[in-house]
Amino acid sequence: MNSNPTLGFLLHDVARLLRKRFEQRARCLGLSRSQWQTLAYLRSNEGIHQSGLAEILEIEPITLVRILDKLADRGLIERRQHPTDRRIWLLYVREEAHPLLAEMRELGDLTRGEAFAGIPSEQRDQLFDILTEMKTNLVQACRSPVAENETKHG
Repeated sequence: MNSNPTLGFLLHDVARLLRKRFEQRARCLGLSRSQWQTLAYLRSNEGIHQSGLAEILEIEPITLVRILDKLADRGLIERRQHPTDRRIWLLYVREEAHPLLAEMRELGDLTRGEAFAGIPSEQRDQLFDILTEMKTNLVQACRSPVAENETKHG
């Protein structure tokens, strides 16, 4: 049996270790992993509704509500009612969160620096290009139905 990890396992391990190292650095910020991930994704998707953010984070909406409650209690995010649908809440990062987001960005830079230690910039660029292309391919593939004979395995 081949002892080399598959691409999926290797990508998973690298992502897990990046999160673990970031968490080690971010403990001082007083946020859980789920809170800083939510805040980071919200920063890039301000004005999104709660169910849309839950989908991006791949968590249940009720789980996100608890996370958002804690972030709102700390004054880091705010919920605003949708202008035409009172059932929908739109999410925004408050000004008070910006220094924390800047710290998170610095910690992320330090963590990525550790991960890329000893790897020349040309290889880094090539890695990003390859992973971006793989992501594009897989996003496109996920939009297509799986062939009938593929669904019968397992």
